[in-house]
Amino acid sequence: MRIATWNVNSITARLPRLLAWLENTGTDVLCIQETKSTAEQFPADQLRELGYESAVNADGRWNGVALVSKAGLEDVVVGLPGGPEYGGVQEPRAVSATCGPLRLWSVYVPNGREVGHDHYTYKLAWFEALRAAVAEDAAGSRPFAVLGDFNVAPADEDVWDPALFEGATHVTPAERAALAALRDEGLSDVVPRPLKYDHPFTFWDYRELGFPKNKGMRIDLAYGNKPFTEAVKDAYVDREERKGKGASDHAPVVVDLEL
Repeated sequence: MRIATWNVNSITARLPRLLAWLENTGTDVLCIQETKSTAEQFPADQLRELGYESAVNADGRWNGVALVSKAGLEDVVVGLPGGPEYGGVQEPRAVSATCGPLRLWSVYVPNGREVGHDHYTYKLAWFEALRAAVAEDAAGSRPFAVLGDFNVAPADEDVWDPALFEGATHVTPAERAALAALRDEGLSDVVPRPLKYDHPFTFWDYRELGFPKNKGMRIDLAYGNKPFTEAVKDAYVDREERKGKGASDHAPVVVDLEL
């Protein structure tokens, strides 16, 4: 079974590439982030033609998440139970469902903007709500994983130049502690192999030739419980999909399971 996570940075802008990628890779379940669409604008009909059901949490702004599955979609939960609000609303940053033998979450963790900003405080509160929401499934006997854009690099080697990030979001001790607390619920980081270079970065900024110079970050993650990680046969960053005209600034992370 092949699952993946991909921040597409606009489902509308990336739709032709997305559909081709799904066909070419034979992915069974894809966790999508940053749809930048409303639920009504989400291309469920085009995906259904390829055999995928869709569960969507999106409101048309800069966030939005989805799960698309050939393995079924049951017990869908839209949103983060107990999650905090920002600007008076719970932003559309989480959706979860049972996909065949798996229970999966697609998450788009808040960016945080800058240390000390209200959005940074919101980010840490969001992580704590996520930790509480997944605790039962993480400790269970069913394969379970949280996948998505976590907007945190777990360690210094997960950014191309740690010195440049000192004092900035994505690498602060508080953010990394939030990731550690999530792992402490019984989850492990499924670290993918890179298809080029020596580290599996997943994001490269559009600016300053970030991708050609490999100025990347590993912020798109797959955190699985023991039944999930024991089934992992391979995991890789599909760096090729970051190339060319019209690419997202993130590459898909693919996880192959034997269940």
